[in-house]
Parts: sequence; C-alpha cells; structure tokens
Amino acid sequence: MVHLNERKIIMADEKSKATLLKEEIFMKGKKGVAALSAEEVEKADDFCVGYKEFLDHSPVEREAVSYTLELAKKAGFTEYNENASYNAGDKVYYVNRDKAIALAVIGKNGVKNGARLAIAHIDSPRIDLKPNPLYEDTNLALFKTHYYGGLKKYQWTALPLSLHGTVVKLDGTKVNITWGDDEGESCFCVTDLLPHLAKDQVSKPLAKVFTGEDLNVLVGSRPYADGEDEKDLVKLNVMAILNKKYGIVEGDFLSAELCLIPSFKTRDIGFDASMIGGYGHDDKVCAYPAVMAALDVNTPEQTCITYLTDKEETGSDGNTGMQSDFLRYFVYDLAKQDGIDGYKALSKSTCLSADVSAAYDPTYPAAYEAKNSCYINEGVVISKYTGHGGKYDTSDASAEYMGKVRALLEKNNVMWQVGELGKVDMGGGGTIAKYVANMNVDVVDLGVPVLCMHAPFEIVSKVDVYMAYRAFFAFFDDKN
Repeated sequence: MVHLNERKIIMADEKSKATLLKEEIFMKGKKGVAALSAEEVEKADDFCVGYKEFLDHSPVEREAVSYTLELAKKAGFTEYNENASYNAGDKVYYVNRDKAIALAVIGKNGVKNGARLAIAHIDSPRIDLKPNPLYEDTNLALFKTHYYGGLKKYQWTALPLSLHGTVVKLDGTKVNITWGDDEGESCFCVTDLLPHLAKDQVSKPLAKVFTGEDLNVLVGSRPYADGEDEKDLVKLNVMAILNKKYGIVEGDFLSAELCLIPSFKTRDIGFDASMIGGYGHDDKVCAYPAVMAALDVNTPEQTCITYLTDKEETGSDGNTGMQSDFLRYFVYDLAKQDGIDGYKALSKSTCLSADVSAAYDPTYPAAYEAKNSCYINEGVVISKYTGHGGKYDTSDASAEYMGKVRALLEKNNVMWQVGELGKVDMGGGGTIAKYVANMNVDVVDLGVPVLCMHAPFEIVSKVDVYMAYRAFFAFFDDKN
C-alpha cells in the first residue's frame, strides 16, 4: 500500500517531469522589454533620438531621400559609377529620380553568393493636390485634393496641415515648397461640420461620412487689395502670395508634386516617454534602422544593400516603386563587376522586407487574433506572409528561410516576435515582399509593430525601433 505522503511525492515528481518537458518543447513566454537590461533600454532611447530627427525631416519621399543622402555622405558613401571598380568595404549610393535611393556596402565576396537586401518604403498616406487644385467659393480659397494610400478620411479633418512638395516651372526650374511646419508659420485645414448641424452626417456609415471630394483644404480668406470689380480675388491673393515667395503661377500646378501632411512634430508618448508618436512611422520606422545598419556595417561577407523605395501605399507601381526594374538592374551591374550573371546573383540573394505590422490594441480586441498578433515592446515582428482572405496577394516565405531568420535573431539576441495583420477574414495588407520574391529572392517581412497605423499620428515603441536596427545590422554583418 502506498501511503498518502508517498503519493504526494510521486505526484510532485510527475509534475516536475511535465514542467521539464514543457520547458524543453514549448515556446518560451515573451517577457518583452522587462527582459532587457537598463543599459539596453538606454541604448534604445539614444538610438531613437536620431530616428525622431529623421522622421521630422523626411515626411515625404524626396525629403527622405535628401536626408538619407546627407547621412550617407557623412558616413563616407560616394555616388555609384557603373564604370568604376569597387573593393570590399567600399560604400556607394544610387539615387533614382530623387524619390528612391539604394545604399550598398561592397562585401568580400561581392554578389557572387548573392546580396543581402533590406528594403523599406518611404511614402506614407497623405492628401495630394489635384492637377488643377486652387479655387474660390463664397469668398474662401480652397485646394481640391486626391487622397494617397489607405486612410480614414475623417481623421484628416479639423487638423493642422502643412504643404510639402516640388513644383517644376515651364522653363524647367525646380522649386521645393514647405509651408506650415514652423509654429510661427500659418498652416491649412480640412473643415468639418459642428455636431449641432451634423445629424445627417453622423447617421451615415463611417466610410461614407466623408467622400474624397469633401477633402477640400482651406488656404485663404482675404481678397487681393487692388481689384474691387474683379472676380476670384481671394484666389488671386493666394496665388499672388505663392508667386511672390516661390515665383510660380497657377499653370505650374500642372507639373507639381504637392501634398498636405500633419503639421505637428514627433513627440515622446507616455509618462515614461517609452513610445514615439508622429506622422509617417509606416514605413520610415523601418527605413531609418535599415539605413543606419548600412552606415554601420564594415566589410561584410556579401554585398549589403539598403533600398528605400516609393509608391508602396498605392501598389508599388511607377519607376520609383518596387515593381520598377531599378533594383534589379543595380544588382545586375554589381554582378557584372563580379563576372557573373545578374539573375544568378539575385537567385542567391536574401531579403528582409522592412515593413511595419499592426500592433495589438487592447481597445479593439475584436479586430485581432491574440495568439498571432504582434505587441508593442516585444521586439521586431516577423510576418511569414501578408495578403488577405486565404493568403491572397502574398509571397509566403519558405520554412527554410524562416528558419534562417529565426536562427540569426536568436544568435544575436535580438528580441523578436511573429505577427499577422488582424483576423483572417478581417485583416490583410500588402508589402513589397511579393515583388522581391518575383525576382527569385528569398524574402520575409520584418519590421516594427505600430499602433494607429495609417492615421496622421502613429505610435511605436523605442525598444522595438532599436531592435529593428539590431536585426538589420545582424543580417548585414552575419559571417555565414
């Protein structure tokens, strides 16, 4: 007969075995930022000082390229010359139409064994001006607009907006415009109805509360002083101001890239200042760490390329988007120097598609599947696939490549997690990964979790931003 005390000991032993087995074969619970040392958290905070400056100076593609180019030149990068000969450790940049840029660090083996690619996009949802934007109605001057990318239109009303972009005049002169960023400078706004008059408006489904044609931007209200009998004097006054400051005329809008973006600056979020709020985290929060990894890596085994591209929010089309052949031909040129065919270099290449993912928001749990969501402060997110409804429109990374990326992050003690973009039937979204995969390159999405994604004011964790940098650097610097 087994005594009661003996039975308790046996049960304790059995429980102990189960515990040991769990520890051996179950995934470890994520501790997130709590597992980091105070020193590591401080490094994250310090790294994000530079990121916040980048975000404030790079709200649109051309400005992001310009700022990146400035950083690259300071780090010793020189303009790529297809007729030049490059050695291991050389650093070059290649600009595509001022709206996309590649930074390459030549490896010991060049691209003979493939290149290592980190690709992010630098465009963000915004409000673009129509080709013929300026008009006057009831003594108010306004801009007609066309929104860019996936946004909630209601979030862009009653919000201070800045004008950014480039105008090309009839004689070919290029004029860069920024208006509304400084506190002492006027800004612009999309108007909205007061609640007392909005009964019909608020009874509509949210998607129909505002139409694209309702996003008219208020830009002036005072008439030109000397023209009592003339029409459109408020419009004339606005145009006279633009002409005086920038030398442009109304027809120059036809050859312009102008947009409205939120006019507020990047801010720390929370009593603990642990997060960053700002416009355009998607996807500059991945672009900056990838750029800094390229600047910091020295003489890698394989040539490393950080590529910042355009048009992702509208499908990656166009000659500055990921569907263009720019990157392909750049790799082909590098392969030619190494004496191999470009397609062979690409087939051996690997890529981290550096794009964000939607962080789990406890205020809206119904939109997420908790076990497969990513979370703020738990590190970079690996998304094996994106797409929507039955994995439509995704590249779906192979098990082999997922294994390599997992091993790389674990080896380098990079805090990481996996994530999907919401529930299966509800979520979905696209990245550039599928276009890279189409070039016969192994690719997986790796990026930073974001709250309020595609809103004028998005939120990220400083620790997650830093872990993105560490992931890209480990990828570039890996000796295998």
